[in-house]
Amino acid sequence: MSKNTIRPDVQVLLDLLSTTPLARLGELSVEETRAISKQMRPPLLEQSLVSVRDISFTHPGGEIGLRCYNTEDRGVPTPLILYFHGGGFVLGDLDSHHELCLTIAHDLDLPLVSVDYRLAPENPWPAAPDDAETAARWIATNASNVLGLRLTGLVLAGDSAGGNLAAVTARALTDKPVDTPLIGQFLIYPCVSVVEETRSRQENAEGYYLTRKVLDWFTAQYDAPADDPRFNLFAFDQTGMPPTLLVTAGLDPLRDEGRAYAARLIEAGVPVVYQEAVGNIHGCFSMAAAIPSTKRDVDRALAALDVLIS
Repeated sequence: MSKNTIRPDVQVLLDLLSTTPLARLGELSVEETRAISKQMRPPLLEQSLVSVRDISFTHPGGEIGLRCYNTEDRGVPTPLILYFHGGGFVLGDLDSHHELCLTIAHDLDLPLVSVDYRLAPENPWPAAPDDAETAARWIATNASNVLGLRLTGLVLAGDSAGGNLAAVTARALTDKPVDTPLIGQFLIYPCVSVVEETRSRQENAEGYYLTRKVLDWFTAQYDAPADDPRFNLFAFDQTGMPPTLLVTAGLDPLRDEGRAYAARLIEAGVPVVYQEAVGNIHGCFSMAAAIPSTKRDVDRALAALDVLIS
């Protein structure tokens, strides 16, 4: 168990989750895991100040769904946040992170597009990074015609597996730019690498929702080469990567690789803001309704992102 102090409201949620089928994650089939995860979601929220609409486009890999959030009819150029949801590359969809996307769009007063990329194991790596990069390039090209937006820049964002996809896509757009400049990335407790053993993977292996067993299960479903730069964020050159806000959770097995990746970016000269949600768990940003103290973490992160991309 970690020596980090656990927040009271986090402990309450963990006690509750221990009595539900979610305590058996990593032991169930993919179909059972997805069904249980959907059953445990809160009802979808509406935000009267944010308009929401679903669109899609087709590419050689199939159809990619997008959920578009906007706070106003914009007649002036604006940045756009492109969001990739978490879920270990196996779980999650446009609904699973709807509340978080609403919050980001509302609090930053910026348009946001959430990407429904293909999931493993039906579509193992590299389907997810293919979809992520394709969606980024499509949005950069079609935002004006489809969304009525004149973009000044793209911010790539995501949590967990989605944080991995955001960084992999940032590298792709840095190496082969689109017309819309890449102005930032927002990585929330990202999956960075499965190569290195870390202290947090040992300290937080059990008891904090995302266990070592669940991590191994997700990794097996995704089936990505451990040293490939379209999965392992340490495997590519960080030079030229966009200004980065990276947030970790203190009780997360992925905490130390997030810390190490922030350091790697800094060593390459990338402007980085690093924050840690001390006493909180992996997935907390999409559990704010169940962990009220998480609102402070989200507010602090969005305030930093607002400065970083201004």
